[in-house]
Amino acid sequence: MTLPDTPQASTAFPHDFLWGAATSAYQIEGSPLADGAGISNWHRFAHTPGRITHGDTGDVACDHYRRMPQDVALMKQLGLQAYRFSVAWSRVMPEGRGRINPAGLGFYDRLVDALCEAGIAPLLTLHHWDWPAALDDRGGWLNPDSVGWFADYAQAVARALGDRVAFWATFNEPWVITDGGYLYGTLAPGHRSAYEAAIAARHLMVAHGTGVQVLRAEGCKQVGLVVNLEPKDAASDSPADRAACVRAEAYMNRQFLDPALLGRCPEPLREVFGEAWVDWPAADLALARQPLDWLGINYYTRSVNRHDDNAWPVRASPVRQSQATHTETGWEVRAQSLTDTLCWVKQHYGDLPLYITENGAAFYDPPVAPPEGVDDPLRVAYLRSHLGAVADAIRAGVDVRGYMAWSLLDNLEWAHGFSKRFGLVHVNLATQQRTPKASARWYAQTIASNGAGL
Repeated sequence: MTLPDTPQASTAFPHDFLWGAATSAYQIEGSPLADGAGISNWHRFAHTPGRITHGDTGDVACDHYRRMPQDVALMKQLGLQAYRFSVAWSRVMPEGRGRINPAGLGFYDRLVDALCEAGIAPLLTLHHWDWPAALDDRGGWLNPDSVGWFADYAQAVARALGDRVAFWATFNEPWVITDGGYLYGTLAPGHRSAYEAAIAARHLMVAHGTGVQVLRAEGCKQVGLVVNLEPKDAASDSPADRAACVRAEAYMNRQFLDPALLGRCPEPLREVFGEAWVDWPAADLALARQPLDWLGINYYTRSVNRHDDNAWPVRASPVRQSQATHTETGWEVRAQSLTDTLCWVKQHYGDLPLYITENGAAFYDPPVAPPEGVDDPLRVAYLRSHLGAVADAIRAGVDVRGYMAWSLLDNLEWAHGFSKRFGLVHVNLATQQRTPKASARWYAQTIASNGAGL
């Protein structure tokens, strides 16, 4: 792929703005049991009939475990300055605790070395939804011992990679872990209980705070947390719809940010969880609230909500906006809501440095890339408008320091399997051929110009 020279120009983005792309371990690595790795909860979930679209699994995925050097070379070709990835806990500690697997940890050691050699800053996420199935067998995030399990795992990874990793995130989207995994059962481990969701949320946040302490004790710099945020707009001015938005916002956007950054839980969660809600002990709130160097925000869409007594347990249902463009996942495309989200975070939580750690869109791409390449104008338009929204937030005084496009590669989109393609780079799943799409070329030019022309 040859890119035209693009002159640097003055933009809203600071000169040291960090441009990158993101992936996660189970979605791209494949080889889930290679080199002594243990079974993960997502390996088990994907191999359970009826859980994943078309019965897809991450057994091969993008074969990144074996093709990592070529993928890093592709990142360098695109001009990426940062790469956000996650570590598969089950590679590092096959039983989830105790014994460390040097071969599994060695993969990430080689990955970090390759990134550093290519001039790409590693942004490491310790937990992006997948972890050893052996820990689910011990109760998963319902077990209070999970806090200690995470601390030991964080320490092992930090001691191996802490001298080279530029940014550390404890968790990716704890809300999804509890909502999909423990409340609705659509994601691993597949439970359905408001009681369990509330318990798992508390243990996750205490584990986050303890993990921050461990990382700092090991000398790690730039420690943060990644959350997914989705603005909640009312479908009407009725008191019922406005109240539904308050509950929805507290449940999705504030459930984890308030403990992490303010040391308290949002009051509307009592109404959402009802008798399943238990107040957090003061010691847990204190542990959850640790000073962070940065906050990662994953943004894809907004949600327009109406009151709905049948929508358990939040009693708020999304209303599809018929006049809007929607992605293949059914999400409304609305860049303005990203600006609104970034400004909301500044207003509610102060001037913490922010990074967009995921932003992207699934649109239809052919399974096989045609000879002339993959043209994806809707994805280019999505990225252009959302980067413009980031620029607007920066102009409004929000301290946004970087942007990680989701995703580098077409990958296993969790319960959707391979039916949704988010990648800047097309992956032929039969041959593993990588083909940069038009969006990859556009993004490379945007990086080269530091966002000029947005």
